[in-house]
Amino acid sequence: MLNKIVVVANLTKDPELRYTPNGTAVCNLRLAINRKYKSGEEFKEETCFITAIVWGKRAENCNEYLKKGNPIFIEGRLQSRSWDGQDGKKQYATEIVAENIQFLDRTKEGTSQEIEELPPEA
Repeated sequence: MLNKIVVVANLTKDPELRYTPNGTAVCNLRLAINRKYKSGEEFKEETCFITAIVWGKRAENCNEYLKKGNPIFIEGRLQSRSWDGQDGKKQYATEIVAENIQFLDRTKEGTSQEIEELPPEA
């Protein structure tokens, strides 16, 4: 089986860094993934919002170098989880667990250039 996702997205919020009780860094990246398509004669755009989870040194680097609006390339896997909400109803989330990240920089022409690549941790 294969569980692989590759996206280029923009951050909708500043990174949210925290640490587990044993001291491992974990960072949430809130992402907007845009898709343009043609419907008949009209061009349309839709946006998908999803969270990416980054662990370890990569999480600390994301917190240090990224901010709201930055474009980012993420390669990882999808993960779904559930929990009981405050109202007793089951809550669900699907997230990207990042395995490879590249920070992208917008150029004046509106395209993106790679500025830093963070390889997968061993």
